[in-house]
Amino acid sequence: MTSRPRLEVLTPANLDAALAVRVRPDQEVAVAPVAKSLAEAYVHGETAWPRLIMDGDQAVGFLMVFLDIDWKGDGSGDVRSGLWRLNIAADHQGKGYGRFAVAAVTAELRRRGADRLHVTWHPGPHGPEPFYLGLGFHKTGEQVEDQTVGVLAL
Repeated sequence: MTSRPRLEVLTPANLDAALAVRVRPDQEVAVAPVAKSLAEAYVHGETAWPRLIMDGDQAVGFLMVFLDIDWKGDGSGDVRSGLWRLNIAADHQGKGYGRFAVAAVTAELRRRGADRLHVTWHPGPHGPEPFYLGLGFHKTGEQVEDQTVGVLAL
């Protein structure tokens, strides 16, 4: 990191920078591109919280949080918030931006009164499992489609 990273709301002025964020080619199977995330944020406007990760004037990543969703979709009261997407640009990986992003999401969810941060990830050799487990996430034993569910106590 060259300066202090920050999260920015997406605007017309930074949209192209967000769309230019690309993960490594071997990671493309594990995380949707920013364009898909923005489309999902549009149709899930009440529960999606997309942000651009900036360092100085450079976009280094993108994240999107889901807020207070009915996890099972059945009205059972299992309401969760968590990290929906985390895309760190290929040439900015390994510089602490992912850790910054998780810490920023943790702070935002605490501010909103949450006590847990959920995340899902694709298992496999190029997946982010070691990253999330290294940050203290624990596997819940659940699967969502073909993804592992993890949780971090706040």
